[in-house]
Amino acid sequence: MNRYLDLLRQNPGFTRLWLSQVISMMGDWFNTVVMFALVAAYSPGREGVAISLFVLARVVPPMLISPIAGVLVDRFNRKHLLIWSNVLRAFVVAGLLIAIQGAEWLWLIYVLTIVQFTISSVFEPGQSALIPSLVDPQDLIPANTLVNITWSSMLALGAVIGGVVATLFGTNIAIIFDALSFVLAAWLILPLSPRPIEKPHEDHQHDTSFQEGVRYLRRNPQTAMLLLGKAGISLGNVDTLLAIYATQVFVFGEGGQFGLGIMYSVFGLGAIVGPLIFNRFNDGSIKVMRRLMLVAFVGTVIAWLTLSSAFTFVLLCIGLFIRAICGSVTWTYSTIALQKSVPNAYLGRVFSLDMAGFYLATVISTLAHGYFIDVVGSDSVRLIALGTGVVALAPAILWAVLVRRFEQQEQPLANSVDV
Repeated sequence: MNRYLDLLRQNPGFTRLWLSQVISMMGDWFNTVVMFALVAAYSPGREGVAISLFVLARVVPPMLISPIAGVLVDRFNRKHLLIWSNVLRAFVVAGLLIAIQGAEWLWLIYVLTIVQFTISSVFEPGQSALIPSLVDPQDLIPANTLVNITWSSMLALGAVIGGVVATLFGTNIAIIFDALSFVLAAWLILPLSPRPIEKPHEDHQHDTSFQEGVRYLRRNPQTAMLLLGKAGISLGNVDTLLAIYATQVFVFGEGGQFGLGIMYSVFGLGAIVGPLIFNRFNDGSIKVMRRLMLVAFVGTVIAWLTLSSAFTFVLLCIGLFIRAICGSVTWTYSTIALQKSVPNAYLGRVFSLDMAGFYLATVISTLAHGYFIDVVGSDSVRLIALGTGVVALAPAILWAVLVRRFEQQEQPLANSVDV
């Protein structure tokens, strides 16, 4: 814990970025729990398709916009992009106050969600690309671990508190809090002064096009491999199945909002614990992080098998906890490895492609889950979880093959250096 406190004390710019994340994410999870429950309530008899469409509204726009977002992050001031992203999202979220008036406004929930997450597609790679200019290289592991833990903590706290607040005070308060959180987050980022990062091998007149970003990855297959991390782990996206478990199987609270909050809180707790445990075995090298991510891929398969046999709420939470540990580790270490290996001038485009892979995998998973839920029924949600576990074997096997191949290629180089 002292390591993270020292990091925050010694890096005030990173601290402000971190605090902005804490506040905006807390508001986001208030909003998420409410919106999932509302979409399900507004769509009786077709909850699977409705929830899947809502998830798609959150992930398809960033997937499509990512190539443009990456170019923007590498071409313009990253701090200014983050500020405007927060300000614009505040106005969009405030619009949800109109959309929650009744089922006839369901279409507006979808539209505003699309706009919100289109803007977010600039913020996510921008934040990841900005961190290396706010902390020293040796602090990248604790900094990214703290960022991931914060996301997980806000998931654990925001989800359950959001469920309680929505139940006690209604959805309006949750949405207002979310909108104000973006305003405060923008204000915290305003004074940041990122230091310039220059590397000897970077050409200051380099090509900032999206195509050059793709060519960079083709020239560096070890780096391109890291893009499989977030995409591979997300082929089994949990959001749609979680909503079905909460609203159809284990229903606690009005419309399942309280149960969904508990599930997300368990998931958030697992995401907190994951990097903290795995960091004990992480020496900071990309080689070790690739191996630890392999363990996480295998653990993901085990998590889905657990979810497929979850006939009690406790066993369901155990499966979610394991899945969250593995997803958090893969997300954190793939981000750190990219920050360590990619030149600053390419970070925006590489991270945008990284996020595009994540969103694409989430879209595929969401469409598949929504289709099968409506075909076989919500009572067969455990069977769908089992099928997801089988699918999760594919990226685990591919990652194992790639790790072995690149380690064999790198070994001769290491031997020549020793000589």
